Amino acid sequence: MEQEIYQNERYEAILAILNRLKKVSVQDLTQRFGVSEVTIRKDLSFLEERGKLIRIHGGAVLAEDEGRLRTIAIRQGEHAEEKRSIARKARELIRPGETIFIDAGSTCAALAREIRDMEMKVVTNSLDALLELIDAAGISLFSTGGSFRPEARSFIGPDALETIRGIQIETCLMGTTGFSADGVFSSQNVIESQLKRAVIQASRRVVMLADHSKYGTTAFSVFARAGDIDILVTDSGIIDREAVAALGMELVIASVEPLLQIKKS
Repeated sequence: MEQEIYQNERYEAILAILNRLKKVSVQDLTQRFGVSEVTIRKDLSFLEERGKLIRIHGGAVLAEDEGRLRTIAIRQGEHAEEKRSIARKARELIRPGETIFIDAGSTCAALAREIRDMEMKVVTNSLDALLELIDAAGISLFSTGGSFRPEARSFIGPDALETIRGIQIETCLMGTTGFSADGVFSSQNVIESQLKRAVIQASRRVVMLADHSKYGTTAFSVFARAGDIDILVTDSGIIDREAVAALGMELVIASVEPLLQIKKS
């Protein structure tokens, strides 16, 4: 039990060092913690499977900016009406009977709720989408598998990549953490970005779902540019519509439906 506790503390310490230095070597970590290289390599493998770092020759580099991470539970409560409106508009773009990919994230989870009554094949790396669609009669549901990333409630890593490389996707519906003014889409995790890029490459049509708060922001790892995206679905709060449209993507605006006001008697 004591060994397990120390091991968990060592994981946290390795990540703290990585967040400060961005890159560490196996040799440096063995000296810091007084353990063998075999032990450190096992630690790095475990943390890589969790999407926390990427192993390189002789060490590791940071896979995500932990200082800016926000869990999906927090994000689901932000701009909820905008995300629901985007999900409803995105549903109109899906052709019944096709094979689609639904990305992880709060807007994509809202989309999964919108398509429960449709008939199609759905591939996803999102735990929320899986739970939403698991009993949907007309949906043939496929999971990418892979290592589970709790912060995003998503599956990532080599196994998920292998699944994507073996299938053909007609329409993928992607989420993003940031969307810069010059059309760069980014996420907080490098390994997650690898999967997003693989999905885009495997898809005939790419639809990006991004509420207006994502515009003008950047995250840790770039996974796409405007030229990779066919359609951008956003809400009516988006600014600089002409500038966004000029990036070359088809721009679809979802009108946000106001909340119903309950009158007190």
